[in-house]
Amino acid sequence: MANLTLVQAINLALTQEMEADESVVLLGEDVGLNGGVFRVTEGLQQRFGEHRVVDTPLAESGIMGAAIGLAMNGIKSVPEIQFEGFLGPAYDQLVNHAARYRSRSRGAITVPMTVRVPVGGGIHAPELHSDSPEAIYAHTPGLKVVMPSSPYDAKGLLISAIRDPDPVLFFEPKRIYRAFREEVPEDEYTVPIGKAKIVEEGTDVTVVTWGAMTIQCINAMDSLPEDLSVELIDLRTIYPIDVETIVESVSKTGRCVVAHEAPLTAGLGAEISSLVQERCFLHLEAPVQRVTGFDTFMPYYKMELDYLPEAPRVAEAIAACAAY
Repeated sequence: MANLTLVQAINLALTQEMEADESVVLLGEDVGLNGGVFRVTEGLQQRFGEHRVVDTPLAESGIMGAAIGLAMNGIKSVPEIQFEGFLGPAYDQLVNHAARYRSRSRGAITVPMTVRVPVGGGIHAPELHSDSPEAIYAHTPGLKVVMPSSPYDAKGLLISAIRDPDPVLFFEPKRIYRAFREEVPEDEYTVPIGKAKIVEEGTDVTVVTWGAMTIQCINAMDSLPEDLSVELIDLRTIYPIDVETIVESVSKTGRCVVAHEAPLTAGLGAEISSLVQERCFLHLEAPVQRVTGFDTFMPYYKMELDYLPEAPRVAEAIAACAAY
């Protein structure tokens, strides 16, 4: 076992998959010589060569289009988009082509592509560098959307994504890239896409979250009264969502809080709230609470932490839901 950060776990997963399968190819802006803006791919070009770790021009649409073409022709492409806000220029290629090729070709053509994207706020970055657009892509049939919250899950989920025959959008919460370490097996292993994790079992309130917000929810739970039993679910996969785990938990607790960084309106919390209402209505003892970002752009440095739903806001929502 190795004690790794999220960055190191992702780097290890990429290294092991590239060693095991020569068809795995990385491409993106500065992923080679510089190891990426966050150094996630550091050392990989030196190890595997420029033909497998490719520095591309600053053109997200071109990166995505090239990765799709490679994937359609037997290469397991792993493109990196430097920041989530830069997905915009690649949106057409990702949504209108990568996501649709299996259906368009009646299964004759698949796109085994894993798109790595740093996501979320909390690092004092400028505009277009701190968003949480996961709900946009969860709304796209044909795409799987993944967001780990720990080094262990990051490694296992990334290996699963690379081996998946269809396109996977792999969001990496940049706020926790180096925030903590965790024991990660050095051998290869997978974490299944589409299966949530119960981080902590409880009986009074269910909290559903993902990505960097998982850490905020854990911190919130630590500040609550000891006699309040909270069950924390880390989705890990945004789409396909693990409805069964959520329903089973809320049916037990009768209460639900959903926490995410993205803005409130049309965020994934709205979808989860609807699922809970549809599937758990007779078990509910309180309205579903949502703790989210605000319906505005992520502000600049001084107000960033006022925008993000930190642990105190989560704790307040859990307490209100429990007391309803």
